[in-house]
Amino acid sequence: MMDLDLLGQAARAASRQLAVLPAARKNAALLAIAGALEAQADGVLAANRLDIAAGRAKGLSEAMLDRLLLDEKRIASLAADTRRVAALADPVGAEYDGRVLPNGLRLCKRRIPIGVIGVVYEARPNVTIDIATLCLKTGNAAILRGGSETLHSNVALTEVIQAALASAGLATAAVQTITDPDRALVTGLLRLDKYVDMIIPRGGATLHRLCREQATIPVITGGMGICHIFVDESADLAKAIDIVENAKVQRPSVCNALDTVLVHRAAAARFLPGMAERLAANHVELRATPDALSILRDSGTRATLTAAGPDDFDTEWLALILGVKIVDSLDAAISHIQEHSTDHSDSILTCDWHNAQRFVNEINSAAVFVNASTRFNDGGQFGLGAEVAISTQKLHARGPMGLEELTTYKWIAIGDGHVRE
Repeated sequence: MMDLDLLGQAARAASRQLAVLPAARKNAALLAIAGALEAQADGVLAANRLDIAAGRAKGLSEAMLDRLLLDEKRIASLAADTRRVAALADPVGAEYDGRVLPNGLRLCKRRIPIGVIGVVYEARPNVTIDIATLCLKTGNAAILRGGSETLHSNVALTEVIQAALASAGLATAAVQTITDPDRALVTGLLRLDKYVDMIIPRGGATLHRLCREQATIPVITGGMGICHIFVDESADLAKAIDIVENAKVQRPSVCNALDTVLVHRAAAARFLPGMAERLAANHVELRATPDALSILRDSGTRATLTAAGPDDFDTEWLALILGVKIVDSLDAAISHIQEHSTDHSDSILTCDWHNAQRFVNEINSAAVFVNASTRFNDGGQFGLGAEVAISTQKLHARGPMGLEELTTYKWIAIGDGHVRE
């Protein structure tokens, strides 16, 4: 079994080096990683093919295999995202909330790295690069523990990162991966509070519950989304069909993909048949309430139709399945979302600004949209370069966690012989 204490000691030492690096040194390391990703893409893709083959042999779903897959396009996207992070302003060292007290003492807050970040995640090897780049940019060291299904990919990516760090003159321990698949090491990482300052889980409800229950370190939760779109009676229905299709179909295996569409009763007969035909072309199965099912069957749609079960509106599908429910009012839509949402991404499609404002005010998800797809809840789409996670908790970080969310602050007090009376 790997010695977590040694990993923690090395990470802590690396974090102290990173914390005082100028932005130019960190950016040079990020650019080196981007270049190495492109130069060593063949090796990374070969490792990923081993994981894909093992996943198929284990019977992983197509949705899970899509989350696991790396290809030339995704490698190129990871390199581009890394360069975008390098181009962003470095928040470390920024001073804010400055003031001078009546006694002349000058105060301000200064952004500093958190220290060592532990990340536990499942079948998303791209997370290895996202975490590494954002942590390095903000002067944090990272200890990563990906799922066993991504082991070959994560080892290959970590080797690319560490080689680039060495070429930039930085400690390779700034980014380390736990390569032993023993599950006991997850609990060990969650309790490595002597060295690790924050834990970020990226995965399903079981992983999040494990981290909350087992960790002796602060945990930032998020990444699981039961996402809704409410089609109001005043919505532009042509645009609404486009938005629903995008939110459900573009990449169904991710956390900001649409899970449930709620339709105002006054718009249901006009909207549902067209929506169903569009989604049928993308092989989406509709899990509908009885009244919605009746409209859909009467329309003669080619879509696969199933009666919604008792748990269907509490399910993050991560697949080409969509819950469909007719509601009588905006109040009913808000009530449904408040009961079933995981506070990730929820949207209203409407031409009534009063209804839009009510929705925005009363839905307290990490990201709330008006006339837009839930797929925009993403660090890259929000201009953050990338994200460590999408936080759904209500502490200091919500939504896509970019650079600022990976910093904390310290107070700086400057006096001139000041003593407290």
